[in-house]
Amino acid sequence: MVSIACNHQVPVPGGAAGLRDRARGALLGLAVGDALGAPAENLKPSEIRRRWGRIEGFVVDDPAGTDDTEYAIFSGLLLARYGSALTVARAETAWHRWIADVDEGPFRGAGFSERGTLENLRRGLAAPVTAQHRHAWSDGLAMRAAPFGVFAAGRPAEAARLVAIDGTVSHEGEGIYGGQAVAAGVAAAMVGAGPASVIGAALSVVPMDSWTARSLRRAVVAAPAGERAVRSAVVVAGYPWTDLAPEAVGLAFGAFAAALGDFRTAVLTAVNMGRDADTTAAVAGALAGAVHGADAIPAEWGSAIGQVRGSCLPTMQGYHVLDIADLLTPDEEATR
Repeated sequence: MVSIACNHQVPVPGGAAGLRDRARGALLGLAVGDALGAPAENLKPSEIRRRWGRIEGFVVDDPAGTDDTEYAIFSGLLLARYGSALTVARAETAWHRWIADVDEGPFRGAGFSERGTLENLRRGLAAPVTAQHRHAWSDGLAMRAAPFGVFAAGRPAEAARLVAIDGTVSHEGEGIYGGQAVAAGVAAAMVGAGPASVIGAALSVVPMDSWTARSLRRAVVAAPAGERAVRSAVVVAGYPWTDLAPEAVGLAFGAFAAALGDFRTAVLTAVNMGRDADTTAAVAGALAGAVHGADAIPAEWGSAIGQVRGSCLPTMQGYHVLDIADLLTPDEEATR
């Protein structure tokens, strides 16, 4: 993997969004959404209202990202090393070297798809068999998909191809489609596409008759009526698992569409809908952050994001999402 020095600076308002600024907006937006949504994860909107009223910012004193941010950093480092030469074998080796073969103790904070994948890897299985577990349809790929869109800026199809390679280790079917939709949407946003074009890019890379595409379309159609309508259009009533990829991706894009791409509104809409709120807010934050750049992220939110703690992936401890954004984008000063 790539070793980097953590000498990041949280961007301050001012200036037009360039490629690197959009990359920083995407990945810092992901981390901010993850940290804002973490306390609301698995809650219903009514439970959120009883606890906090409407969430309008951090509701804990020491906000931090979850496995969403740490796995996004893992995928970013994987891309920084291999780029478009990434293969399933290389992705599988990285899973072994940096996660499965590390004596990390309790695998805290990980989703079911990651647990299932690691169990299969540790049993000696190889991809794609490693993805044959009960949660291959989860949003675990979607939550780490933004770096692929950052790397393949302006190339949604390439972003979708690469994220599917990583996803082959851990996901199948709708789980892959969810990651592809997010990666393609971010790739379009990275070159200045507006919300409608971002959504179009996401839909262009997944089968139109897939659950993911249907959920995403329903969410976008419902978006003008607000978050309650989006949630009603997407959530499967009574279904116990909140990490279902078609649902999470639909909610995230619905929040993004309802906000017309505005960062604060998109993220808070996702958070207050509950369900897998850290992932939906992370995805909405990545999309809106890529559209507008890092300047769009409220300073008090961005400055609260520090180096990841390794609470899920100990090997990722000490990295910052801004460092990953810089790794995945060219040095604009050097290319002038």
